[in-house]
Amino acid sequence: MRNRIPEERAEHAKRRARLIASEPFQKRSWAELGYFLASSALAYVAALALAALGLAGLVLAVVFVGVLILAGGLRVARGLARWQRALARRILGEEIAEPEPLEARPGFLGWLRASLGDRAAWRAVGYFVAKVPLTVFGVWFALSVWIEALFRIVSPWTGRTGPARFGPLGRPLFYYDAGPSAGFATHAGVFLTGVVFLFVAPWTMRLIVYLDRGMMHLLLGPDAASSRVRSLEESRAKTLDAATETLRRIERNLHDGTQAQLVALAMRLGQAKEKLERLSVEDRSADLKAVRLLVDEAHRGAKEAITDLRDLARGIHPPALDTGLENALATLAARSAVPTELTVSIQTRPSPAIETICYFCAAELLANVAQHARASRATLSCAQHGPWLRIVVRDDGRGGAAVNRVGSSSSGLAGLADRVGAVDGHLSIASPAGGPTAVTVDLPVRS
Repeated sequence: MRNRIPEERAEHAKRRARLIASEPFQKRSWAELGYFLASSALAYVAALALAALGLAGLVLAVVFVGVLILAGGLRVARGLARWQRALARRILGEEIAEPEPLEARPGFLGWLRASLGDRAAWRAVGYFVAKVPLTVFGVWFALSVWIEALFRIVSPWTGRTGPARFGPLGRPLFYYDAGPSAGFATHAGVFLTGVVFLFVAPWTMRLIVYLDRGMMHLLLGPDAASSRVRSLEESRAKTLDAATETLRRIERNLHDGTQAQLVALAMRLGQAKEKLERLSVEDRSADLKAVRLLVDEAHRGAKEAITDLRDLARGIHPPALDTGLENALATLAARSAVPTELTVSIQTRPSPAIETICYFCAAELLANVAQHARASRATLSCAQHGPWLRIVVRDDGRGGAAVNRVGSSSSGLAGLADRVGAVDGHLSIASPAGGPTAVTVDLPVRS
């Protein structure tokens, strides 16, 4: 154990060193630099345009034209925000949801009132106002490091040395006397500091882009109330789709399976009844054998129909939950094809809907372990943390588990994610290639 800890620390340090050494050559670093330059230009244009429209609108507010200019400026702010989201999506791959659409009322005055009261447009104005000082700070704090790194790296060919021109690395830090008499040591020192700056530059820019991402999500996306409504609408639609699919599956299973078996059972019993009515003394022994065969087939069909009905009923509400979630999870762990260790810590019994979701999540995850993980062992834990219930299924298998939206979304991990999201829960997967895999489901105790 004593040797293992230093080895883990050394491996962690090696990974960190490799990350720092490769960062200037990663596509992400250059994409963030390009995004900062493009978004800064857009912010500059947006700030000038919105400031001009806002000033003109305020000056002319005493007449009706000023109000029109203000409304038009807010519409322009919406369009500029759309360009900003598109820029972040194309360069950074950052997906920012569209804000709520403008709810224009009928008539010109309705449009005017809706435009002036457009919260998304006012948030866009706030974003571009806040982006100006962030851009200035980014030029001083991050862009300056990139510029100094490039200038100093090419200094042996340009012959230019000297202190950093601006930014946090400016004079007196890393100062080298400039002039035609600068020797080899000076040029070498400038070049080496340029290399150091090159490895520092991506991280300073990443901080600025990180702050910008947060501002975009806060001000250019939908507000909290709209996001909540949209999330509930999507969850409700997915839940209804899943419920409809479940009803269709039950109907199909009843029609194609149990109903067909019951029809065959009725036909066999009818044939046996007819044979019993036609019995005669001469062929009594032969007919009794045929009747016994029909009755045996009918009995077997009846047992199969009962089994199918039991399975269907279990799919609607598991009988194991009648005695509580702990016993139901214990039953799942005992029946799992992979040896499973169970840990349960629940203070208050969840609501029936949460219990059912928890049971089906555990059942599906353990089934995935048995079918796909190639694992030798698994663990199932269910613990209550205040108003939340956390279910974690781990295995030592090959990993690579992910939510797959191809095909029906009512089955597999995608179906579990939809079912969990319908009650404001969350499903997360940690499954690197080669394993191990850990799937965590957080559910509210009360739905």
